[in-house]
Amino acid sequence: MILRSAPVFVFALLVSSCHRPEEASPAQELPTVPVRVSNIEIKPHATSEDVVGTVRAKLAARVESKINGRIAQLLAAPGQVVKSGELLLVIDAAEIQAKLEQANAMLAQAQKDFDRLKPLLASNAISRQDFDAADARLRVAKSSVAEAETMLGYIKITASFDGVITRKIADVGDFAMPGKPLLEMESPAVLRFEADVPEALIEHIKLNATLPVKLNPAAAVISGRVAEIAPITDPGSRTFLVKLDLPQAPGVRAGQFGRVQVPVGSSNTPLVPAASVSVNGQMEFVTVVSNGRAHLRIVKSGRRDDGKVEIISGLDAGEQIIIEGMAKDGQRVEVKP
Repeated sequence: MILRSAPVFVFALLVSSCHRPEEASPAQELPTVPVRVSNIEIKPHATSEDVVGTVRAKLAARVESKINGRIAQLLAAPGQVVKSGELLLVIDAAEIQAKLEQANAMLAQAQKDFDRLKPLLASNAISRQDFDAADARLRVAKSSVAEAETMLGYIKITASFDGVITRKIADVGDFAMPGKPLLEMESPAVLRFEADVPEALIEHIKLNATLPVKLNPAAAVISGRVAEIAPITDPGSRTFLVKLDLPQAPGVRAGQFGRVQVPVGSSNTPLVPAASVSVNGQMEFVTVVSNGRAHLRIVKSGRRDDGKVEIISGLDAGEQIIIEGMAKDGQRVEVKP
């Protein structure tokens, strides 16, 4: 049975060989492209961890009333620039004015009694005890007048420093009392950067140290001086509050989000320009030049800072990567000086 099927098998091979398609001709060579390259150097460089934070005014206040009463006038509004001593609001003073008049009346009567009894004491017409009681009533009356006058001075609330009104909490007709904020204001002249630093990083921060702060990707890095470090950790977040004084710089405002770079040591991983790293999905590539041709190389990147990317793996010292120009995998390149 095997011998009878052999001719059929040979015939099938012959038919198959007659209809085999021709092999495809090699693809046309792509033209040589000019590129600029950078040599990979492995040398120690400082590493840091970014900690997010917020810009806040160093001088801020919540305006409250020292007395109870209705707000009669409110002269400040959010965004308004005020000077130290400028009137912000007025509390209704009807009750305090009545107390002052009552205190003045009691003072007048106590003064008359004292003036009447003083000559009688000299002639021994009254006892020393009666005179001392009149003197005590006079001193109490004077104190009552001084207290009422002081309270009357509290009806006008003024700004304690030059600044900007940031929030209005109450309005005309609302009841003011001690401990109830009415306005909020801050000084934009002196700003701070406040960040909650994790326990693992706090040992790398020292008082009066200078740390770089970046407020947004397009802004330049500014230097902040460590002014305060919380002595205890927050039990909920396990972080320490750190405050850095910021220099005056254009565009820096309270409320801005930013990052402070905390130095943590050094690393020997290479740094490459951020523009030389391309991303496709979850994979990152650089283009390596070898033997006059471009070759795509998968890499793993680390932190990015100031236009540089840390390459954790995928590159070796002495290799060249394209930093300017584009070339496909395998394409010939001409390295420009």
